[in-house]
Parts: sequence; C-alpha cells; structure tokens
Amino acid sequence: MRLAIITTHPIQYYAPVFKQLARQVDVKVFYTWGEASIAKHDPGFGKTIQWDIDLLDGYDYQWLNNTAADPGSHHFNGIVNPDIIDSIEAWQPDTILVYGWAYKSHLQVLRHFKNKLPVLFRGDSILLDEKPGLKNMIRSLYLKWVYKHVDYALYTGLNNRAYFKKYGLQNKQLVFAPHAVDNDRFAITRDKEVAYLKQQLNINADSLLILFAGKLEYKKDPALLLKSFINLGAANVHLLFVGNGVLSSQLKQQANAYPNIHFMDFQNQTYMPVIYQACDIFCLPSKGPGETWGLAVNEAMACGKPVLVSDKVGCAADLVKNNINGYIHKAASVTDITEKLASMVSSGKFALAQMGKNSKQIIEQWNFTIQANNIINYKNGRNQ
Repeated sequence: MRLAIITTHPIQYYAPVFKQLARQVDVKVFYTWGEASIAKHDPGFGKTIQWDIDLLDGYDYQWLNNTAADPGSHHFNGIVNPDIIDSIEAWQPDTILVYGWAYKSHLQVLRHFKNKLPVLFRGDSILLDEKPGLKNMIRSLYLKWVYKHVDYALYTGLNNRAYFKKYGLQNKQLVFAPHAVDNDRFAITRDKEVAYLKQQLNINADSLLILFAGKLEYKKDPALLLKSFINLGAANVHLLFVGNGVLSSQLKQQANAYPNIHFMDFQNQTYMPVIYQACDIFCLPSKGPGETWGLAVNEAMACGKPVLVSDKVGCAADLVKNNINGYIHKAASVTDITEKLASMVSSGKFALAQMGKNSKQIIEQWNFTIQANNIINYKNGRNQ
C-alpha cells in the first residue's frame, strides 16, 4: 500500500498513528494548512500553542502551500492549496485517506480521486446535537452528496458510526478505527510530581480532587460543574480547573470565596499525565454542540481514573459504563450531575480507585495499534 494522507496540521492524536502506519506501509502525509500550523493561535485557549512532543517523527510528510486569505482549520476557505492534486499524484499513491471534508482543498481531493483510487475518510461528527427543521434537511442532502465521494469511512465509535449510516454509508463501507490517545505515555507513574502539585495547591493526601481539563468555553459547560461542586458542599473535597478560555474570568470570580477551588493555565502534553494522575474523578460536563468525542476522557482513563461525563459527549456511549468506571449525567442538569457527583464522592477513595482500574482496562482496547491495523486492513470491513 502507498497511502497518501490529507490532513490540516500535526495533531498529537494522529501523528502516532501515522508513525505506526509508516512501519508497515508507504505513507506520506500532506499537511494542507502549511508549515505555519506548527505554532498556531488557538482562539479557544486564547494563546499560541506549540506542542512539546515531536509530532513529525517517524513518517514522511510535505507542507503544502496554503494561499487562503485567512488560513486555518476554522472555516471552509481557510485551506486552499492550488497544487494539492499535482502534489498527491506526483507521489503516486494507491490509496487516499482524507481527514475532514469541510475545507475547500479536502473536498477537492475527495471529488478528484473518487473512482480513480480507493478513498478513505476520517471524521468524528455525531448526531447528538442535530435539531429538526428545514436547515437540517438541506444539510442532510448536502452531506449525502459529500459522502458519495467516500469509499470507506473510518468511524471513531458508536455515535460516529450512526452518523455515517444516516448520511448514506453502508455497513460494508464502515471500518472501526477507535479514537485513541497514547495510553502508555499517560500510564507512566509520576508520583513525585503529583505529590508536588498537590503540595502547591495545598491539597492533602486524604482529600478528594475533582478535575476538569480543557477549554473553559460554553460548549464544555465548566460552569455547570462549578455550580454542582458548590451545591455539593462536601468537606475535604477539591475542584481543579486546568485550561484557559472565554469563561476564565467569570469562573474565577464565582469561585473566589471557595479556597478548595483551584485554577491552572493551559498545560502542555508532557505535563498532562501529572494533572490526571493527581485527581480522583475526571469530569467533562459538556452540553455541546460539537463535543464529538472528548479525548480528555481517554487520557483520564489511561491514567486509571473514574469519569463523569454528560450524555452530549460523543465518547460516553463507548467508554463510560454506569457504576463500573463512572457515570453519564444529563447535560445541563445541575440536579443530575450533583446527584452523580455526590454518589462518587461519598463512595470514597477505595471505590473510586477500583472504578479507575476498570477505566484503565476499558481504554486498553482503544489504542493506536488497532486504529492503524484497521486502516491498513480496511478492505476487510472490520466493523465493530
């Protein structure tokens, strides 16, 4: 196989897959945003992000010239590569894999190579946020047209699979390629750093720590978790928000009177395992729209932590087993999240640790190796 991969920019959740693929087949990744994407401004975090792990090692890649007036992955016309077809054809692939269709050049690739080469597609859209109406009907017709240009869709989990089926793809076209993180890296014990972090936050060893890690934005609804925690009023329990975003000031103001609520700015990849390992419960209370998966849940589970997530989080259907490794709460319901948070807190450290072990066992099956192998063996239609 000579596999050409078309994606916007290096991402910590995809680069390890490219590296594994390159050990088994000929791979070339075409980065359509261009070389400027290495250090990009992330409006959600409100800062320029440059990851502190190597995302370009172990596979062949090419930066494409992006002539967009406003380059970036935040809109359709942010990815415009006049030479993309020529660049791909010059490499002479026998299979194409496109990550995301909602960019001018990516859609161009899908249309050009359909019926010329097998076209694989990777996206993680879901149906949880869909609303009935004329706009949705028009969008449905458009999506069915888009996916007619796809031979095989690499679905991330159950919700993503349902999405692809709704928009015209058949079972034989669906290949399970699980959303994954570097489980091994997150599982490496960082006890000394965890102890130092808790010391810095004035959290003693007997206390429980609830963690939210991500962008402090409306979609992820950190305000719901804050309100729930305050309502909980449990003794010797702490809440830590890690990240930046438009809600930072508002949340800090609301939490000002509570010394057991803590905030940390955005932390880079190499330190995040310490953050997760310090907590007893990880919470992602997103209300959407657009929480298509929630890879922070994978990361927390790889660190052996129980999880509390909303029913608007895409991964909930696959990764969260009620009363086994955590709970699913109703999105935007302060009553439901508080009840489930109270149940977890009252169960104590031992029970939470057992839930965490269950999390770790579940997430072992969601890994880069399975994803890479199923991409290579896509013709077998390895449907979950």
